[in-house]
Amino acid sequence: MTPHRNDVTPLPASTTLSPRQGTRRRGVVGFLSALAVVGFAAAMVAPTGVALAQQPVDEAPESLYAASLAETQNLTVTVEGAAIAPIERGTFSVYVKPKPKPKPAPKPASSESSGSDSGGGGPLFYTGGGAPAEWMAAAGIAESDWGYVDYIVSRESGWNPNATNASSGACGLVQALPCSKVPGNGYDPVDNLRWATGYATGRYGSWAGAHAFWTNNHWW
Repeated sequence: MTPHRNDVTPLPASTTLSPRQGTRRRGVVGFLSALAVVGFAAAMVAPTGVALAQQPVDEAPESLYAASLAETQNLTVTVEGAAIAPIERGTFSVYVKPKPKPKPAPKPASSESSGSDSGGGGPLFYTGGGAPAEWMAAAGIAESDWGYVDYIVSRESGWNPNATNASSGACGLVQALPCSKVPGNGYDPVDNLRWATGYATGRYGSWAGAHAFWTNNHWW
């Protein structure tokens, strides 16, 4: 015996799904679900793919060789040679300090070839003029000795008060050696003859003795 339930309401005939309609609905729902999954996956992968495809390219740092090569292009080469101007290196400039001009060496003071020092003040060379007789008289030589004096002086200096021996340095009328022995100035004829009188009398006894020695030896 089958119990009979009064609380069950039968469905209307229009709302009852046939087996074929149920299968079609399930296929549409599955397709839409698969499409949604594919769209979601594409939305997740797309940004990553774009990021991988557009990798930023790092700029390679400029090498020291490249910088030097660019700077050397500032040189201008001409037919005569390279015209080098100050090369600008960023904010710096190359400056070549000029060499200082060498100082001229001082010229040595010129000296007269007198061969000796004068005995005192007065000019080095005689410029006073005069004649042999005046010089012998002023030197205190007796007139009787003037012949002896003239013989010796004529051969020693030719009566040139400024005569100088280039090798020995003897100076004056009688070629006093050294010239510094003459008191005063060895080139002054009076000073030279006055000293010669003392030399002749002190070495040979007189002007006559000096004359005799000179004629035999050609010096005195």
